[in-house]
Amino acid sequence: MSGPLVSADWLIKNFYDPNVVILDASQKDNKAGLKTEFENIQISGARYFDLANTFSDESSDLPNMLPAPEVFEAECRKMGINAASKIVAYDNLGVYSSPRVWWMFKIMGHGNVAVLDGGLRAWAKIGGQVELFHSRTFDRGDFKANYNPAGVKDVDDIVSNLKTKEAVVLDARSEGRFSGEAPEPRKELPSGHIPGSFNLPFKRVLNDLQFRSKDELVTLFRELNLEDRPLIFSCGSGLTACITLLAAELVLENPTSVFDGSWTEWAQSENLPIANKSTE
Repeated sequence: MSGPLVSADWLIKNFYDPNVVILDASQKDNKAGLKTEFENIQISGARYFDLANTFSDESSDLPNMLPAPEVFEAECRKMGINAASKIVAYDNLGVYSSPRVWWMFKIMGHGNVAVLDGGLRAWAKIGGQVELFHSRTFDRGDFKANYNPAGVKDVDDIVSNLKTKEAVVLDARSEGRFSGEAPEPRKELPSGHIPGSFNLPFKRVLNDLQFRSKDELVTLFRELNLEDRPLIFSCGSGLTACITLLAAELVLENPTSVFDGSWTEWAQSENLPIANKSTE
């Protein structure tokens, strides 16, 4: 794999490579209200990567938080993932939860990982093998986590950045949620945004459930006038932030990171400023 994306054609050609590990990151539901035409269907031989449970920090009251490196390592070994594995992550919505898997492996020091562009739909479209979803057991792998803390930001980092303005915060939520004009799907939270952040809804970097061309992505990011500043990606809970981060990785050289607690953590924390359309 030569980059963070692989095509369905690439996966067809490499399907029988013994080092290729296909991870299904599909979720039962999502906050974006997206629907799939592939319920309970998976790529043949895929291994289910349970983002919401196994690969989230169970000690946190925030959703989708990155687990401790030792937990991530142990769970990957249970799935038969090795240090030499070539990991391809996909989901049944085209591109939605799979970039989060890609980002997690990058954070844990495993660079040989990519997202299947277009996901299960792109795979099925070219006649790729599929099967009914079912769980499997595997021989224990030798995966080793090598955690990179620079790629993960917490609420204190964001508060500090309000003063230094060293990095640009890019919010992947919808325009309405960002502006404060639409409600949050987590009804206990107010909508709005982190002061000084920019809005780049994750749907804008996609076209027909796949990533836009590099030329189109360059134009999108150029409009934000980011220069060479570090980029911190945020969303509702750290999931769709990884979609826009991956898009940036395709065309930019800026350092990138994810605000893992994202808007859920910011909005429920006491005494933190919230901006909206009426205040800016």
